[in-house]
Amino acid sequence: MNNEDPVLLHTAGRIRHITLNRPRAINALTHTMVLRIDEALAAAEHDDSVTAVLLSGAGERGLCAGGDIRAIYEDARAGGSTSVDFWRDEYRLNARIARFPKPYVALMDGIVMGGGVGVSAHAGVRIVTERSRVAMPETGIGFVPDVGGTHLLASAPGELGTHLALTGDAVGAGDALLCGLADHFVPSEHLVDLTRDLSGSATPAEVETTVRRYATAPPAGELAAHRDWIDACYAAASVEEIVDRLQNRGVPAAKETAETILAKSPTALKVTLASVRGARRLGSLEAVLDQEFRVSCAAFTRPDLVEGVRAQIIDKDRNPQWSPARLAQVSSADVAGFFEPLGDRELGLAGDAPATG
Repeated sequence: MNNEDPVLLHTAGRIRHITLNRPRAINALTHTMVLRIDEALAAAEHDDSVTAVLLSGAGERGLCAGGDIRAIYEDARAGGSTSVDFWRDEYRLNARIARFPKPYVALMDGIVMGGGVGVSAHAGVRIVTERSRVAMPETGIGFVPDVGGTHLLASAPGELGTHLALTGDAVGAGDALLCGLADHFVPSEHLVDLTRDLSGSATPAEVETTVRRYATAPPAGELAAHRDWIDACYAAASVEEIVDRLQNRGVPAAKETAETILAKSPTALKVTLASVRGARRLGSLEAVLDQEFRVSCAAFTRPDLVEGVRAQIIDKDRNPQWSPARLAQVSSADVAGFFEPLGDRELGLAGDAPATG
C-alpha cells in the first residue's frame, strides 16, 4: 500500500477499510478515486472473508469536500467532456453503495459535502460526529444537487430537504439525523475505538451491535425549531413564491434565508426545485440518478457553473455574475431544457436496478 495513493485499502479482521487520501483537498473526489472505490467494493462484495466495508477520510478536516471542482471548471472552460465521464462513473458508484449487500459503514466526520454525501449518505450505516458538517451546496456554484442528493433531500421530513437544496446550508449531526442523512451519532473521540472494535465483527449483526454500543444522543439540531415556517414557505409552487413567503413570513430567520437564496444562481435554483420535486415522483434512487445525470450534463454547458466556480473557488471574489441574473428571467422552457432525454448517452441506471417486490 502506497501512502501517496488517493484511496488507501487495507483489511483489519474481517473489515475492509477504504480511506479517501487527499487530506490537503479535504479528500475531494477524482475520477481515479471513484474507479478505485468501485473496484474495492466489487472485490469486497464477492470476498467471503469480508464482513463489512468501512469508509473514512484522511486528515482532520473531513471525510470528503465533494468532487474536484477545479478539474470540472477547467474541463468546462476547455469545452471538454471528462467531467461527464466522471459523473457517469460517480453516479454508478452511488447506486452500488446504496445496494451494497454487506454493511457499508461511513464515518461522516468533519466536512461531508456534494460528492462526499454521495459516497456516504447512501450507506447502510452512516455515522456523524459533533464535527460533522453535511451539505449539498451546489446552487452556490451554479450547479444542481447530484450524486443522489435530490433523492435523499426529497425524502427528508416536510420541506426540510427543499430548504437545504436551495440554500446549500450545512447541517450538524442532529439535523443530519433529523433529515435522514445519517443513522447514528458517535463522538469523534470514540472513532478510533469504534474502528478497532469493528475489526472483531464476524457478522453483519455484530457490526450493527458494535456501532450501537458507541452511539449516543446527538447534540440538539436547529431545524426542528424552524419547521413551521420552513414547511409553509417551501411548499410554494415556484422559487419566486418561496422567496416571497420567506420575506413576508415575519420571522427574521426566514427573511435571512430569502437573502441567502437570492445570492445563488437563479437558473440553478429553479432547476434544483424541479429536481427535488421530480425526485419525489420518481421514487427509486436509480431513476433519480438518471435524472441528475441529464441535469448535470446540461449544467456543464451553461455559463453559471464556470462563473460560480470562478467566483467561489478560483478568484474567490464571492461576486458571481449569474446569467440570467434574476429569477424572473429564467423561463419554464429554460428549466425544462435541463431534463431533456440524452438518447444513447443516458445513464440508464433505472433499467439496471434490481426488481423489488
